[in-house]
Amino acid sequence: MLRPDVNNILLAFAGNFVSLTGLHDVKEKPRMVERAMLIGITLPGEDKQNTRGLLDELRELVATLEIGIVHEREVAIRKPQAKYLVGSGKAEELIEEAKSRDCDVIIFDNELTPAQQRNWEQAAEDKILVIDRQEVILDIFGRRAQTKEAVLQVELARLEYNLPRLKSAWTHLNRQRGGGAIQRDAGETQLELDQRMVRTQISRVKHQLESVIQHREVQRKKRMTVPVPTCAIVGYTNAGKSSLLNKLANSDILAEDKLFATLDPTSRRCPLPSGQPLVVTDTVGFVRNLPHRLVDAFKATLEEAIVSNFLIHVLDVNSPDVEAHAETTLKVLGELGAKDKKIITVFNKIDALWDESTRHELALRYPDAYFISAHTGEGLDSLIDKMEAIIEEDFEQLKLLIPHDRYDLVARLHREGGVRKEEVRDEGTYVTGSVPDRLVTLVEPYVVND
Repeated sequence: MLRPDVNNILLAFAGNFVSLTGLHDVKEKPRMVERAMLIGITLPGEDKQNTRGLLDELRELVATLEIGIVHEREVAIRKPQAKYLVGSGKAEELIEEAKSRDCDVIIFDNELTPAQQRNWEQAAEDKILVIDRQEVILDIFGRRAQTKEAVLQVELARLEYNLPRLKSAWTHLNRQRGGGAIQRDAGETQLELDQRMVRTQISRVKHQLESVIQHREVQRKKRMTVPVPTCAIVGYTNAGKSSLLNKLANSDILAEDKLFATLDPTSRRCPLPSGQPLVVTDTVGFVRNLPHRLVDAFKATLEEAIVSNFLIHVLDVNSPDVEAHAETTLKVLGELGAKDKKIITVFNKIDALWDESTRHELALRYPDAYFISAHTGEGLDSLIDKMEAIIEEDFEQLKLLIPHDRYDLVARLHREGGVRKEEVRDEGTYVTGSVPDRLVTLVEPYVVND
């Protein structure tokens, strides 16, 4: 993971600011970190078990960046302190632990203010970088974003994250005043110039985002003119969403055992056994304590969930925090306005289930849930039957006898509806299946009762 030193902070902006005034003389390069110490702090009123679960999740996030983790600490405090979040004595103790293990970065699961981040690095004599969960997730999003919108959203989040951290980037410049009461020193002037440049960059990115979002909305409207039913696969990161899409659509999109292995939404056509076409979209995985600066980027990738006919909510049956993961997902769906969608709850990875009592307990709590393995295919038949049943509820089921000279309607039913049975007869083509609302009026003259 590349993380710039505070005196070189602007170099983190994807090279956009390398040539800015005041940076020509910067000689330090961003440092590669290899050995990390993780710290989780239990704040007053919080549960230590929750801290442990979040620290486990942070470990997976850091591992995604291929950083070695050599030490972990959990700390409970009675009252948050302004300087370090923890007390000064505890901060010194933790820094010594990191130094004794040759750590080059300390990563907090808790959010640090810019001042706290700099205080930690000063206490470590600038020999150890100090970051928090926000910066880890920003790094992951930055690496995984593929579409133009995702790239812009991540760039905007990074700019807004670094803007308040510019203050400490120029502490090496003189602060002595001279030449009159209104004259400002070099450090203040350079800081103000760079803050202005960053704000200008933020405005530019926001403008580009508006253009990209408008274009996407136009494309979505075009897709919706052909009412093929859609569903979105949602759920906590690393629950197996991409693997499920691969199994349903017989595709080969990236599916790794990593958090945020896929960031941009991916759609595949998935013809169901009845012949009913269905577009299935794999969305970005949810995560607890998502940095607020990334919320817009995160939600932008989930907009397919809003316009889909129904959702498949995938959960890892083996996760000890599975219920917290489910709560996180449903909370964000509610914020998106998708809480009233039909949701199929799916517990994945039953092929790796080590305790059958876990399945029994979850089945009692979630009586309508499906237990599957996207790896082996176990349980998928029942899930597909449920998917077809939901579509049938939204599409009218008709029996039709269409004249031979109107075979264009039969072709359109194959394309936009679900043809369960097709039989050529003397008087025409006999068809049974689901018919979208927009086609009902066209085929109504050919409805039969037999």
